[in-house]
Amino acid sequence: MRTALTGLDRKQLQRWLVVFFLALTIPAGILIYQAYSQLKWEAFHQHRLLAEELAARIDGRYRQLLNEEETRSFTDYAFLVVAGDPAANFVQRSPLSAYPVSTAIPGMLGYFQVDAAGTFSTPLLPQAGVEPAAYGISAKEHDQRLALAGRMQQILGRNRLVRDEESGATGGKAEHAQPGPRSDRPAAATAPEAATDKNLAGRLSLDDAATHTRQPGQPPAGQAAFDRLNKAVAPREQELRQKRSKALGRVEDLQLDSRFQALPAEERQVGSDDTQAPLTEKRAARKERSALPEALPGTALSQAEPLHETETALAPSALLPLRIQTFESEIDPFEVSLLDSGHFVLFRRVWRNGQRYIQGALLEQQPFLQGVIRSTFRETALSQMSDLIVAYQGNVLAAFSGQTASRYLSSAEELRGELLYQRRLSAPLNGMELIFSVNQLPAGPGGRVISWVAAILMLVLVGGFYLMYRLGAEQIDLARQQQDFVSAVSHELKTPLTSIRLYGEMLREGWADDTKKQAYYDYIFDESERLSRLITNVLQLARMTRNDLQIDLKPVSAGELMDTIRSRIGAQVERAGFEFILDCTDAAARSTIRVDPDYFTQIIINLVDNAIKFSARTERRAIEITCALGQYGSVVFTVRDYGPGVPRDQMKKIFKLFYRSENELTRETVGTGIGLALVNQLVVAMDGEVDVVNKSPGAEFRVSFTAIG
Repeated sequence: MRTALTGLDRKQLQRWLVVFFLALTIPAGILIYQAYSQLKWEAFHQHRLLAEELAARIDGRYRQLLNEEETRSFTDYAFLVVAGDPAANFVQRSPLSAYPVSTAIPGMLGYFQVDAAGTFSTPLLPQAGVEPAAYGISAKEHDQRLALAGRMQQILGRNRLVRDEESGATGGKAEHAQPGPRSDRPAAATAPEAATDKNLAGRLSLDDAATHTRQPGQPPAGQAAFDRLNKAVAPREQELRQKRSKALGRVEDLQLDSRFQALPAEERQVGSDDTQAPLTEKRAARKERSALPEALPGTALSQAEPLHETETALAPSALLPLRIQTFESEIDPFEVSLLDSGHFVLFRRVWRNGQRYIQGALLEQQPFLQGVIRSTFRETALSQMSDLIVAYQGNVLAAFSGQTASRYLSSAEELRGELLYQRRLSAPLNGMELIFSVNQLPAGPGGRVISWVAAILMLVLVGGFYLMYRLGAEQIDLARQQQDFVSAVSHELKTPLTSIRLYGEMLREGWADDTKKQAYYDYIFDESERLSRLITNVLQLARMTRNDLQIDLKPVSAGELMDTIRSRIGAQVERAGFEFILDCTDAAARSTIRVDPDYFTQIIINLVDNAIKFSARTERRAIEITCALGQYGSVVFTVRDYGPGVPRDQMKKIFKLFYRSENELTRETVGTGIGLALVNQLVVAMDGEVDVVNKSPGAEFRVSFTAIG
């Protein structure tokens, strides 16, 4: 590997490792992404099934409630109905006449009926001219019934479905007739404000309905507005209706991501269409035979005996001047429409004796939606991770979340997430859509495992490539240092050999006089000693590289070691022109340590060579070698010079093999970069410690060994 990295630098290594890293991570990332996407698809499919089941449950609940209304008879919308066999002449209060209004449909405001002339009536109020007490209705309750009837009439009037009778709105006693033969001229409004009400402009008036000549096949003029409820309107009118009904916006404005809607062909059910209502039985008109009580001409029901409030069956016709009229009627299925006021209207068309009636009920929008949709939605686990948006004919009406009680929005653009499922409800609520969205689709049970595997794999890859980079960088640095070492050794060998050869030839040829011979001999001796030390270091390095280092530890006193240093190094230092200072305390000199004397001497020689080399140009040329007792019973040997010291950022690096603080091309000192590395390894091999500290001026190398006596 070292040979392969010799021609590379760090940047090239980084580029190769990046390419190698991408070559491994991209395929692995694609496989992990595919596995994770598959889990997301499976999770989406599971939650989609939950949404389908929930939408079917909501649709079934609405159908159940509306089917109960479908079964109501035409006569239920009157205050009095015939009980049992019509021949028995028994009458009772209609189930729709109860107050407060009692029904399973949430948000129910009340029931109403509009006859062919456009006249509004409700089963909450008895026939005109009858004292309420005769039916067990107190005056207070009657006022409340009038107020509710007036409110319903006002809502229908403001939506241009009937005339807005101000008398009903104010609680006055308006004329509320039962279905049956009507006067051609209905009673006028009793409130003076009716004539000045600006909201009446453009509405269908009863007088117009009475004088209008209806063509064959046309609906009665007083009911024509109901026929226009569910018809398509112009975009401008649709926008106005959206604002009047306080809708949050249009479905097409929803910021929902639909990428998961592109299900694979094998996962999509045949014939499935999220936006269409499920197949149900065909809704057709039905016929029924009904009986309705009517007052006899010239009689007054006020003569009847009063009933208790809890009494529903009134009396036989002998007590009440009534006659039972039997007839056949044809009843259309119910329709639902959203009014401009924001109310839902549930209505149906009924034909009786050639006349058409509109029967239905008014529903408060939010209670009607929350009573079934929100309550059912929040009971399921789906509510913990999704939102349910309710839209009617493309207008967003509400958004429910299981995390909060309600969602307060100002526009449809605020609704974001992933489109999970979309479905229309069954008729007559086929204009209503349920849209399920998720803000964060979970990946399912295996998603966490894949995420952990991906994280661990990425961590292993990044860690592995980082270690490879570190190893490669170290090998590159080592290869460069080895090249520098070869260059340095060549230089260190060639220079002294050339000088020795030159001075040897001069001495052999007799070109030097007696005064210079001694200097030449000393120079040849010093250079040969330096060559000997260099060769010794190289051989020592070879042994350490082969793990062939043999150390013979012996107990030696510090004083003996200092004497050896004086004899081996003193002359070398003095010939180099340095002052040699040797000092050892008595306590330290008597201390014994376990070292290899030869290797210890080599350590001190290498430190002295290093000190001479880097302090050759200083003002004070001196080398100090000391010995003293250190902490914890150790003996510390120091070698100090008065040179420039060691830069702080290189104090740990100088003990690395082949490291040099100077560039090989620009360095001013000699050396190979192995001296201090050998010092460190030899000291460690003899269980000692080596360190360097900066002095002012110079640097001090410290070698410490544990004293044994």
